[in-house]
Amino acid sequence: MSKIKLTKGELKRQRDSLRRFLYYLPTLQLKKQQLQKKISEAHKILSDLENRLKKSEENISRWVGLLADERVDIVPFIKPVDILWDMVNIAGANLPFLKDVRFSEMNYDFFTTPLWVDEGIKELRALIRQLIEAAIMKKQIAILEKELRITTQRVNLFEKVKIPECLEFIRIIRIYLGDQQANAVGISKVAKKKIELALV
Repeated sequence: MSKIKLTKGELKRQRDSLRRFLYYLPTLQLKKQQLQKKISEAHKILSDLENRLKKSEENISRWVGLLADERVDIVPFIKPVDILWDMVNIAGANLPFLKDVRFSEMNYDFFTTPLWVDEGIKELRALIRQLIEAAIMKKQIAILEKELRITTQRVNLFEKVKIPECLEFIRIIRIYLGDQQANAVGISKVAKKKIELALV
């Protein structure tokens, strides 16, 4: 516990600090609850994404052998050209979210290209989009969890350190000032008696 001045000015400062802490604590607690809720929702979304990814991988695994066909190079058509994302503020945390994944135009000879290519490119693009979504969702969760840690630390600081410390300081100062006032009253009574005796 730090040292404090035992004065009326310090008593006022401690009361003001206590009032401030009690004012901001509910806001921090609300932020903590919102972050916990968002983290829970993000984990559910990520779980759904991972399930969709497994299904996509199973679908692709059935015809993955066709990718060995040297007549067709589909890599340029499944490589993202642009990933569009934006930031959104949720409970004080700036989170990235995916807007779109753009791929290059499919321009190949439809007569010489095997029939599976169109469906293969479509499936692989969907898989890549899901992988990017999952990566961004993991990033969101990491940001939210970091923000939750910081907010929890602040809530604990207010609840377990600052508010009890202010209350204790206020108690100590009030006791000291009360004692000083009682001493002053006692001294004035003694002085009054001495004056009365001197006058007699």
